[in-house]
Amino acid sequence: MSDSVRNHNPAGNNRPEPLDCCGGLNNVDYSKMDVMLMEELLKHINFHDSSFCVAVIAIIFNPFFWNVVARWEYRTQQLSKLFGSPYLACYALGFMIILLNVYRSHSMTVAMRAQARWEVMDRTDVFYIGIALMVLGTLLVVSSFLALGFTGTFLGDYFGILMDEKVTGFPFNVTENPMYWGSTANYLGLALIGASPVGLLLTATVAMAYKVAIRFEGPFTEQIYQQRSQRRKHE
Repeated sequence: MSDSVRNHNPAGNNRPEPLDCCGGLNNVDYSKMDVMLMEELLKHINFHDSSFCVAVIAIIFNPFFWNVVARWEYRTQQLSKLFGSPYLACYALGFMIILLNVYRSHSMTVAMRAQARWEVMDRTDVFYIGIALMVLGTLLVVSSFLALGFTGTFLGDYFGILMDEKVTGFPFNVTENPMYWGSTANYLGLALIGASPVGLLLTATVAMAYKVAIRFEGPFTEQIYQQRSQRRKHE
């Protein structure tokens, strides 16, 4: 407590002294609050639950699968040869990705229902924040799909189906990877609506998986378009 507050406290007065606005805030150790909150969150999560493990595997597997398959196709064109067309091959991979994502969402929902709710999150304002996040996430995902189309969304670049120019309109003028972050916002909203601590952890896992995927996908996609640009210069 600051000296100025002590000087205004008469001798012999045993009442608790009020904290001044600045000194009081400075006396709060926010790092300890964050650690305590995190510890309390983790107490509500059963890491040995089978549904939790399945959800984590699904989250990590999905971007790994589509990146490996798409790069394999880019180097070998084996899927295009198998289906007789790069468009049919891209549609096939796209529908496979959709099914995997549906299963991921299902596994996360099962894990959230199987584990305890957290009373700290079980509030009306948190519920409505979750609703708002799901609306925002859906908007980003749907508008991204409409801007890119099916082949643009599902790795058509790797099949030789390139866009004429980079999409810069909404939602790409808001965030560079709206499909990924919209999906993450949906999962976060679902976790808040369900007051689910395991949902928060799984959403963080989704975000980390997407961050890793972006680091691999971004430079590789740029390389594809740079190669096309160089070919056009030589023609």
